[in-house]
Amino acid sequence: MSALALVILSLFFCLHGNIRGFPYRGFMTRQFLTRSSESVSFVQELDGARSVTQSALGKHAEPVPHFKEKYFSQILDHFNFNNMGNGTFNQRYLITDEFWDRGVGPIFFYTGNEGDIWEFALNSGFIWETAGLQGALVIFAEHRYYGKSLPFGEKSFRIPEIGLLTVEQALADYAVMITELKKQLDATECPVIVFGGSYGGMLSVYMRLRYPNIVAGALAASAPILSTAGLGDSRQFFRDVTADFENYNPSCRDAVQEAFQQLENLAQHEDYGHIRSAFTLCKTPGSSQDIHQLKGLLRNAFTLMAMLDYPYSTHFMGNMPANPVKVACDIMLSGKNLLSALRDTVGIVYNSTGDVQCYDIYTIYVECADPTGCGLGSDSLAWDYQACTEIEMCFESNNVTDMFPPMPFTEQDRVQYCTRKWGVVPRPGWLKTQFWGDALSTASNIIFSNGDLDPWANGGVRKSISSSLIAVNIPEGAHHLDLRGSNIADPVSVRDARRKEAEIIAKWVKMESKKMF
Repeated sequence: MSALALVILSLFFCLHGNIRGFPYRGFMTRQFLTRSSESVSFVQELDGARSVTQSALGKHAEPVPHFKEKYFSQILDHFNFNNMGNGTFNQRYLITDEFWDRGVGPIFFYTGNEGDIWEFALNSGFIWETAGLQGALVIFAEHRYYGKSLPFGEKSFRIPEIGLLTVEQALADYAVMITELKKQLDATECPVIVFGGSYGGMLSVYMRLRYPNIVAGALAASAPILSTAGLGDSRQFFRDVTADFENYNPSCRDAVQEAFQQLENLAQHEDYGHIRSAFTLCKTPGSSQDIHQLKGLLRNAFTLMAMLDYPYSTHFMGNMPANPVKVACDIMLSGKNLLSALRDTVGIVYNSTGDVQCYDIYTIYVECADPTGCGLGSDSLAWDYQACTEIEMCFESNNVTDMFPPMPFTEQDRVQYCTRKWGVVPRPGWLKTQFWGDALSTASNIIFSNGDLDPWANGGVRKSISSSLIAVNIPEGAHHLDLRGSNIADPVSVRDARRKEAEIIAKWVKMESKKMF
């Protein structure tokens, strides 16, 4: 890293007062990834490696590292020597050493989650920023069966090929990759800190639990390790989505609830033509299943707006305006006919460009084993399978504790769906058995960060368990906002959280380095 770049980075942190992604599944087209909030100006191929470049460092920008896209020869099946022998597949990862104090500085490793790894790399600026201050090598690893890391190519989502998609296999991938890359880079004595957001945050926790010999510490941002292990209240998620809108304006909840009731009244009278007109649907609904699909589509839009309620516009998982919850409530309370207002509100998610002429309810939203949404494309297939096997998300809306229509998703519903779709029977409680559930007191060196605006937050760890199992709560934070890069619009609570996280990580690195050198 040049001296000029270091000066710029230092000035950047001074100006911003700092020292320092669940449903990502194919929601947007990833052929051209431009991030306005992080001022990525273009993505280009250069000498066979993809690089990310900034046009200028403006007030909303942070330095963007030059990532090289590479592939690691990964073992197909870590746990069965007969099944696949020593067969391998190409696992994608991104790497940059421009901040690294070579051979001495730490390794910051992002445990990739359910999507294209570029999308996470370009929306996790806190990792780059902290690497610049702590002299770290940065690696973003792509999760097997997502993005371009397909073990069996186009056949990856067939049965039985998809059977190698498990949390345990993914963790073993990361453990093997870290170990081998450390050897290749002559970095065997460099401490490793893992980072992750949402499901990726869960994986960071699990890496510290399963491979403490490899990983010195973990930052788990917005990681719902409790709710996805079957712990907690099935009503919590959609109750907390509702709370985001209600806290902005209690009348917003009332308006949304009344709009859904008007939809239900029309459906009961089978006034499908009116429903098609009110919501600008491409086809006229003709059954209760069509209405159920429409309700799921509408509910999903509110879920995404609550999760991505950032104080600036983003292009992560699609285009989202600044403060989308406020924007949504302002539309709902604009005095329009409530059904028209509901249509325009979900258009924030499904028609951000204004170019969509009508909504094809079975194309823009796919119902799956995750009631919060699986997204679209091949990534959604992988996530659906995971939600059918290890990751439990039997969440429901009920129109009592939340503003949405009653839409239960019980364990029995999950079994029926997963048996039909994938030929598997879920194992309730498996994540709790494998990864300790809420019995974490003997673990160490994990940060659990959560934002109060994030509906996933209360499915995670909100209270510190020990001096090294630290909960960082962010009153004004949405879904893993702390992992995003610094922005002039960031609230103070997010800046404070990043500062605290960076200090803790630096402490872990120092302690581990003393052991090694």
